Amino acid sequence: MQELEHLDHDSLKGAIEALLLVSTDAVPATDLSSILGVEPSEAASALAELSAEYSDANRGFQLREVAGGWRLFTHPAYHDVVERYVLSWDTRKLSQAALETLAVIAYHQPVTREGVKAVRGVNSDGVIASLKEKGLVREMGHERDRSRATLFGTTPRFLETFGLKSLKELPPLEDFAPDEESKRFIRERLSGRAISSTLEEAADDIDEEQELMGDDYADEDLDAPAVNAMGEKDEPPSPQPDAQDDGSQEVDG
Repeated sequence: MQELEHLDHDSLKGAIEALLLVSTDAVPATDLSSILGVEPSEAASALAELSAEYSDANRGFQLREVAGGWRLFTHPAYHDVVERYVLSWDTRKLSQAALETLAVIAYHQPVTREGVKAVRGVNSDGVIASLKEKGLVREMGHERDRSRATLFGTTPRFLETFGLKSLKELPPLEDFAPDEESKRFIRERLSGRAISSTLEEAADDIDEEQELMGDDYADEDLDAPAVNAMGEKDEPPSPQPDAQDDGSQEVDG
């Protein structure tokens, strides 16, 4: 067995690869240097070299720095085939409801259950519990008001799973809210304000429409003659005179 303190540069990179392959979480360079008995700068240099080598060789995997550490990822060019393979056996994949809930928490953390419900429009307690079990969501304390509601946020595992160094790398929320009205609606829902103003505006529109319809009916002359397709007025038929009895009779035969 090779002594760790005698690792040369190439052997150091090989040892780092071996450690990363058995790691399920991102590993900081300082942890690797401590385990391998080298200076943190040596470990950081080896990691950077490995990352560049994989990229230059167009390997099927990449070494990226995420969530304060380093981790191996599959190459984006092969995500389609990897997805088909993983979905064939992965029973813990995220549902649409879980993805929606996770997105709300990621962008608006710390956020309460009610805050998530306000955006999604449905109770999300069960989904939040599932995300906690998967290690993607954690409790971050409680509201300071009388409700003392639990606040939720994402975890380092969330960053690792989605390949992010920090939450600052999340795509801008504006990309998913194409107009100002949608942004305002989301902000109002998250702030806990009721959307009564929106409902009142809708009710006012309905009342105004009904008033206009009432005026239209009132303006109509119900006694005015109808107009046919030729643009002529339909006059009521004039009464026909009774046939005069000339004393003749129709005789059978």
